[in-house]
Amino acid sequence: MEEPEPAGAAHPGLRSLLPPREFLGSRKGQLLLAESVLSFIIFICYIASLAASFMMAPLLEFLLALFLFFAYASKLNEKFKGLYWPLMDFLRCVTAAIIYFAISIAAVSKYNDGASKAAGVFGFVATIVFAIDFYVTFNDLLSFLKQGNSDPPEGHKSE
Repeated sequence: MEEPEPAGAAHPGLRSLLPPREFLGSRKGQLLLAESVLSFIIFICYIASLAASFMMAPLLEFLLALFLFFAYASKLNEKFKGLYWPLMDFLRCVTAAIIYFAISIAAVSKYNDGASKAAGVFGFVATIVFAIDFYVTFNDLLSFLKQGNSDPPEGHKSE
């Protein structure tokens, strides 16, 4: 008679696609997950609205946040040392916060349909989330620059 397999071992291939729990519990993992979810919601709202011309920015930010989420979760930042990941992440967050703030103001003030208003409100929330992310990343960059060595900050090695 065969022993039944444990519940976690039933589908090891599917389990490898999910990010580790420690990354999902980290501040960086939660910020990247929130950024990608908000960007996707904003993208859907812009598709359904009269302000469909703004849909490219949330789509690009969704794809970039999703890429960085899985890159940090699978520790690609430790494998590819040629790229300075915190600086890339900082520049992405700064530009995303500025772009979301600008298009949210335009969507709320120029368009009268509900989907545009919802996209604008979610855009303001996304601006805050991206601003928090670039503040945290900026502090990591400052601590790295004060150290004066060429290794990435410790906060991004483990995340």
